[in-house]
Amino acid sequence: MGEAMLAAILEKRLGAAADITVSDIKNERRDYLKKKYGVAVTEGNREAIAGKDMVVLAVKPQNLAEVAAELKGYLKPSQLVLSIVAGAKISTLCQGLDHRRVVRAMPNTPAQVGAGISAWTASPGVTVRQKEPARQVLEAMGREISFDDEKYLDMATAVSGSGPAYFFLMAEAMTNAAVALGLAPDAAATLVMETILGSARLMKKSGKVPAELRRSVTSPGGTTAAAIGVLEQGKFPALMMEAIRAAYRRAQELGK
Repeated sequence: MGEAMLAAILEKRLGAAADITVSDIKNERRDYLKKKYGVAVTEGNREAIAGKDMVVLAVKPQNLAEVAAELKGYLKPSQLVLSIVAGAKISTLCQGLDHRRVVRAMPNTPAQVGAGISAWTASPGVTVRQKEPARQVLEAMGREISFDDEKYLDMATAVSGSGPAYFFLMAEAMTNAAVALGLAPDAAATLVMETILGSARLMKKSGKVPAELRRSVTSPGGTTAAAIGVLEQGKFPALMMEAIRAAYRRAQELGK
């Protein structure tokens, strides 16, 4: 996700490669990023943040404490920290970094192709002027939605953060079912993918809510009605609700 953000920043010209420094503990990773994007690279996090207006934290949750300890006391009061560390609350970030200007964001994997949605919120110390570049960076990966209360980020994590996996699972199940009917795997995969893409575009452009679109394509006694009946008998809507609630509970647990 860190690379997706880097690529988006450069593609949208929100920053120049010469002004960006990336730190990574792996030498091969640093070489790759330098060669592909032309950015400066370093092994040291303190060196990476020197003189920067914005500092992006894109590390694994289990590495956050170590990175925060390394940066603590080295961040300038005016620097903005933008964290995409899963589950890391603003209070944890502020305390660990001893810093007050922090934006917490939750992007999702479609950001890798510029079609993501990022939910974010800011600590009280973040100025109005600093929120705009943070918003622009997140918007460069797709779309963004901000919240005044951090509690909504765990909810967004359960819906949009984990959401792509729900669709991938559905696509996998639909493809397997199509192959079981007798379709060739490549034909099945194409039919499923284009159906999902087309349906998403229709939902976005029509201005209609999903329930209305579902009813419009479900003729009484038709093939779609037969399929929907099976899904409803299997309590698909209730199962999806419980799945999202499970993701939400886990997001809350990760933040403790």
